[in-house]
Amino acid sequence: MGFTEDIVKLSEQVRKRFDQVVGEEATKMALIVPFLSALGYDVYDPSEVMPEYVADFATRRAGQFEKVDYALAINGTKVMLVEAKARGQKAEAHDGQLSKYFNALLTTKVAIVTNGIEYRFFTDLRDKNVMDKEPFFTFNILEYDSKDIDNLKFFHRDNFDIIAITSHAEEMVYVKGMTQLVGNLLRSPSEEFIRFLVSELRSSDRRYEFQGKINARIIEKFKVIVKKSIQGSLLDLMTSSLSREMSQPVQVEVEAEIEEEEQPQDPQESRIVTTAEEIEAFEKIKAITQTSKTYSFELKYRDTTSYCGINLGKSTWWF
Repeated sequence: MGFTEDIVKLSEQVRKRFDQVVGEEATKMALIVPFLSALGYDVYDPSEVMPEYVADFATRRAGQFEKVDYALAINGTKVMLVEAKARGQKAEAHDGQLSKYFNALLTTKVAIVTNGIEYRFFTDLRDKNVMDKEPFFTFNILEYDSKDIDNLKFFHRDNFDIIAITSHAEEMVYVKGMTQLVGNLLRSPSEEFIRFLVSELRSSDRRYEFQGKINARIIEKFKVIVKKSIQGSLLDLMTSSLSREMSQPVQVEVEAEIEEEEQPQDPQESRIVTTAEEIEAFEKIKAITQTSKTYSFELKYRDTTSYCGINLGKSTWWF
């Protein structure tokens, strides 16, 4: 099996057993150790996966040496640290133990805090050899997409390259921030953004020229126009993307239907609200796909608390 298949299989196992996992030790054995194994580390080799790791510089607290739950090594070099929390607890490092180890072990540039479901990855983007306070990547074994799998591959033992990870982590942080900024501007354009667009429009073609300054009255006038233009542009982009996908030859894969066991409702699902706008967008996209003569997959959507995803029929065709 490939890496993606390993994660899919692990996700299915975790979904079946996580309700029965109680306490930190059970979380380690049932959830975290299999995850480390999926990342390519030999969990039976104590020189590669070091449980209850105590460094030479460790200090005593309440009569015991401070330690981290796991240190992961590649060819004798420690590359990652893992702090475990019990399933059900927040994946947060509270006591500073993990950061002390991270800051002191100069070869270790990745730290993970996990409760067996959510894995939060940290590095030292802000200050060299000082663990960042915020993770650059979060992976949820029960809720992920193909992009998350691509990001997770960087930490696989066979792919581990700290220079590539650091570069990718920096890109992820800025892309996330820029995506949020652009998303906020598109949903609710600021006056500065509208002023910029109107200024660019006016200088782009003589047809759009008008006398006077771009004042509050002009901005108010263009507010509705800008919102409609954004909606139209986004719809055009989606339509164009779908058209390109549907123009490609499609090979229908016949998969055996597997009867799924009825699972108790996840408390997270009870907070999901599918809005009228999401349903409308889904129906529009569905109508577009039905115009294709070669596209034969069934369109589906999946709503979560943070986004609504639409699937075009293949496991990798999500947007």
